[in-house]
Amino acid sequence: MTTTNNDFLTDTPLAGTLVGTDYEGWTDELRAEFDTHAHDGRVGSRLLSENGRVRVWEIRLAPGARWHAHRHVLDYFWTAVTPGRSRQHTADGTTREVAYDAGETRHFRFTAGEYLLHDIENIGDQELVFTTVEHLDSANAPLPL
Repeated sequence: MTTTNNDFLTDTPLAGTLVGTDYEGWTDELRAEFDTHAHDGRVGSRLLSENGRVRVWEIRLAPGARWHAHRHVLDYFWTAVTPGRSRQHTADGTTREVAYDAGETRHFRFTAGEYLLHDIENIGDQELVFTTVEHLDSANAPLPL
């Protein structure tokens, strides 16, 4: 299992309520997914735009849907387009539940070699939509898509 360094979050701590540690409640399938997608740079379900400076992604999750494990290596921010709730697993074995308000935004910055490997599942009762913007001029090279 690839691990992550949670010290990368120099602007914002991980959000939400901690609901598990040490891979508590993780299925064998979920652990295998994290291994399979350990270097997956598709941080959203749809790439909306890319130029020499940024990649703009959308994540759109119906109730009960999830976006598989993926790795953030670039400085980025996300904005919740809709309110809602998610469950997220991170590669260090923690599980968090997070509530979002529409318009809520969080910024993340990574130094060389740092990353975040996580998934996201909509545990609310309405569609959950995010816009994520990655900065291509970050300390780490962009992952191939």
